[in-house]
This record gives sequence, C-alpha cells and structure tokens, in this order.
Amino acid sequence: MANALTLEHVTKRFGAVTAVEDLSLEVPSGCIYGFLGPNGAGKTTTIRMALGILYPDSGSLRVLGEESPEAVKDRLGYLPEEKGLYKKMKAAELLAYFGRLKGMDSRRARARALELLERFGLGDCLERRCEALSKGMGQKVQLAATLIHEPELLILDEPFSGLDPVNVELMREEVLEVKRRGRTIIFSTHIMEQAEQICDFVLLIDKGRKLLDGKLADIKAGSAKGIVLDYEGDGAALRDLPGVARLNDAGQRAEIFLSDGTEPQEILQRLVGRVKIRRFDTREASLHEIFVRAVGGKPNE
Repeated sequence: MANALTLEHVTKRFGAVTAVEDLSLEVPSGCIYGFLGPNGAGKTTTIRMALGILYPDSGSLRVLGEESPEAVKDRLGYLPEEKGLYKKMKAAELLAYFGRLKGMDSRRARARALELLERFGLGDCLERRCEALSKGMGQKVQLAATLIHEPELLILDEPFSGLDPVNVELMREEVLEVKRRGRTIIFSTHIMEQAEQICDFVLLIDKGRKLLDGKLADIKAGSAKGIVLDYEGDGAALRDLPGVARLNDAGQRAEIFLSDGTEPQEILQRLVGRVKIRRFDTREASLHEIFVRAVGGKPNE
C-alpha cells in the first residue's frame, strides 16, 4: 500500500533559524503516526508543509501520492493547535459550511453536520452560536468540522491540549474509529504517554532534526528494559540506590534503569522496608525515557 505521506530530505528555514533540517520519513497508509517532540521541535512546521501552508526550501514531499498538497486538499482534514471557531455562526451551520468548503453539496453537508453533532453529544446545540459553547463543546465542534468530509488523511496538531479526561477519551475513540475505517492519522504532541497509547509509528524530532522513527513496537523493543515501581513513601530512598544508571521518578511511580551487572532482585531487596511497594516489574522503556535519552537529557528531566 502506498504511503500517505513521504518526505525526502526536507529543510525549512525562517531567516537564520532552521525549523526543519534534512527530514526524511514515510507515513504508511492506514496507520496512526505520532510526531513527537518538545515545543519548538519542528512538528507544526512539518505539518504545515504537508498541508501546503508552507513550502520546503529544499527536498520534496508527496501527500496521498501527489507532489502538491493542493491537489488533494479536499481529501485532507486538519485540526490546528491554534483552535478557533466563527463565534457568531451556529454549530450546525458552521459544520455544514466547512463541509461545503471541502466539496460537499449543501444537503449532504447539513446531514453530516447533524450526524456528527448527535454523535458527539451536541444534539441540543444545533442552533446555538459557537460563542455560547463551553470550551469542551467548542473543541468537539472543531473536531467535527475536521471530520465532516471523511478525510483520507487526518492531521491533528496537539489534539488533546486543554481537554478534560472525558473529552480526551472521546477524541481518542474518534481517532481510533478513523483508523478502523482504513484512514491515516498523523498527530503531533509533546506528551509521550498519549502517543504511546495509540500510535503504530512515531517520529521523534528535536530542534528540527529527526532523532529516530519507525514502528513503535520496534523502537521500544530496541531499548534497554527497566523496572517500573509503584510505591508509597519518601522518594529519596530511590535516589541513592547502588547500581542505578537512570531514574525517572514521578512521585508515586518510577522507572529505574540499571547499570551493567546489577540485577532487579538486588534493587528490590534494597527497597524493602524503605518504601511501600505496590508494584515492581520489568518492562520496555517508556517513550518518555527513550526520548530523554535521545535528546541527551538528564535523569528526572
């Protein structure tokens, strides 16, 4: 199956600042692909080049088999990080308008708008102006506007930002449903845990440069295994353990990576009596740990 997006040695500069440098990647069709990295890493710039909002200074790209994103714009859906709605428009009216912009006829756009608003629990908001919607409702409407024309490639920039847990679940279920229908989803985030839950492939990018990319399972399988510790008590007991190479301590949960020659049982014995252990097991490193290692971060960063 052809790739939904291909970049070959793409570079984008803004004056003296190189936002994306010599980036090559392939996004297979029908997958969820995460663009991961800290704020300012180059994720949004890459997305905007894929959409034809920006153009690379060098290199080439193909979107849904076309060299120009303009040729496939009606087959793309984009939820930008800077979210906003036309405040004076009514919710159903707004969705139908976006549907028509994407080539739908008026009748189909209206029917699809009503369908999505009902599905998102906004059936009583059809005639409500967008300025009267709560923040969570507004984000649902904007997601519906992105989905209304059933895009082949859905691009989401920080889609979970500012959402409460209920709406995060709704967003995640919608992303998975799009994938189940054979479509492709790219989403950018700086929160590794979100990507780890749903991505098939990931790109790790920092300061415009690719650190690594590929299948999430392969990336995690190639990393050093660590200990996952759920505990209660003073986390200071974890910081002076002999044989620990790296420690990620979040207060109630910690990842512990051992120096060569240290066995997990040794760590367990040293912790008994110092903290209350609720879980102690070994598993692959988290994406957080993999990313911090890739950017040369410090323990507990």
